[in-house]
Amino acid sequence: MRTVATYSIKGGVGKTTAAVNLAYEAAASGRRVLLWDLDPQGAATYCYRVAPGIKGGAERLVGKGGELERHVRGTEVVGLDVVPADLTLRHLDRYLDAAKRPTRRLARLLDGLADRYDIVVLDCPPGATISSESMFFAVDALLVPTIPSPLAARTLGQLVELLSTAKGAPMVLPFLSMVDRRRKRQRELADALVAGEVQFLGTVVPALAAIEQMGEERAPVATFAPRSPGAAAFHDLWAEVSSALWPAAVPA
Repeated sequence: MRTVATYSIKGGVGKTTAAVNLAYEAAASGRRVLLWDLDPQGAATYCYRVAPGIKGGAERLVGKGGELERHVRGTEVVGLDVVPADLTLRHLDRYLDAAKRPTRRLARLLDGLADRYDIVVLDCPPGATISSESMFFAVDALLVPTIPSPLAARTLGQLVELLSTAKGAPMVLPFLSMVDRRRKRQRELADALVAGEVQFLGTVVPALAAIEQMGEERAPVATFAPRSPGAAAFHDLWAEVSSALWPAAVPA
């Protein structure tokens, strides 16, 4: 089983959009997929039409005896399950802090599903917290949506620096997100990011009305706008992520 998290220290960069669409593309490629919505806002849960809520809340989930399997819910997409969000996840740092070996807790929860799924996609809230540190030890790769702005570039640099000395740190796979190449300043900032020291994936997710419709449609882009550039971008992004996670294998 491989694990990838859509994550950024900065908010509003397209983490949930990427998580929802990558989970769909992974399932469409034949992988057995679990999407774990760790954001208390629950946008990924909403997009897959799954009722939010974890029995016992986040405290019970990460406490002694907690496990993920009882919270798994099916979706309309074949091969794709969801662990839904819960408002108590807003207190996840507090509950992890009280747990034994808090930075390893999320990894231990995922271990119980290792034989059931090929890939787990974690949709994470922004910030640098105990929760995000625990997530670092649970995943193989961090998929970091990065919008063309100085603040986004700064937070990407902070993340790379944070992980540079961490033993067993996951791969960092940034990609350009919400890019409007019709705007000169956006083109300049996007090109500067790609030319910088941090290596970006080749796929660029554009700023498109079709992607913004996901909240209305409550579905991944490829299900309601399959021929759109947005659907093509997420298909290509999954191909890149898949190659990074299974480097010796032919992508499914």
